[in-house]
Amino acid sequence: MLRKIMRRHSVVAIWFLAPSAFGFLVFYLIPFAMGVWYSFMDRPNDGSFVGFANYKELLASDSFRKAAKNTFLFTSVSVPITIAISLLLALLLNQSIYFRNWLRTAYVLPLVVPVASVVLIWQVLFDWNGAVNSWLHEFNLSRIDWMKSEWARGVLSVVYAWKNMGYNLILFLAGLQNIPKDYYETADLEGASSFHKLIRITLVYLTPTLFFVVLMGLISSFRIFRETYLIAGDYPHDSIYMLQHYMNNMFLALDIQKLTSAASVMVVCLLVLVSGMFALERRFTKDLD
Repeated sequence: MLRKIMRRHSVVAIWFLAPSAFGFLVFYLIPFAMGVWYSFMDRPNDGSFVGFANYKELLASDSFRKAAKNTFLFTSVSVPITIAISLLLALLLNQSIYFRNWLRTAYVLPLVVPVASVVLIWQVLFDWNGAVNSWLHEFNLSRIDWMKSEWARGVLSVVYAWKNMGYNLILFLAGLQNIPKDYYETADLEGASSFHKLIRITLVYLTPTLFFVVLMGLISSFRIFRETYLIAGDYPHDSIYMLQHYMNNMFLALDIQKLTSAASVMVVCLLVLVSGMFALERRFTKDLD
């Protein structure tokens, strides 16, 4: 009887999952497999197999190396800073402070506001005649061309942190509230300091959440093209020329071989990062258990 019920539930679940699975297959998996195949051809239509020639040409491209370097620098700097700020804010908002609920709402607002509309505010702030330069002028400081200089990477990091801090904050708050209070009470009885409670209890039991936040932060850092394009336009400063810019330019030039090769390389890098994160998570979770 139980097997019949389980079989019936499995059939119902398959029917509910079938549309999503079909859409993923048609719009994601099959196009990606075709793109990988095209990356080994000399042209999309009636092409010949050329092996890794397209990848060698891609790695020899100065534009691709610059885009890969900028993407790596942005990810390695912006993601840790954003996660650290999010964790500090979560620890603060997890306490009984005044206006706590209002502050939580304020940090979550960027998640529900469309990026295209809010980016206009950032343009007003960091334009040559924007608000930030007006404030600098009031203090007798020279204006800065924020988006046409090395400062562009910093502006983009601020936008990334503003956009993703709320999501990280929700996850950290959920993880903090799942830590049993008994551990802190026992630590208080033993005379442990706040620092030791943070290191030995909070961060230890927050490890699974921290790994997930880092994983999502790495993935979202590879999708910063939208904000960059809306703020800096088609031709951004060299410091914020990302992999997505390179692939977008290859698409406009109809250079399918470089486009598919760059996309394949980016996917492989993401798979390596994600696999490494899951391996570390399993090891730390095993030690925690």
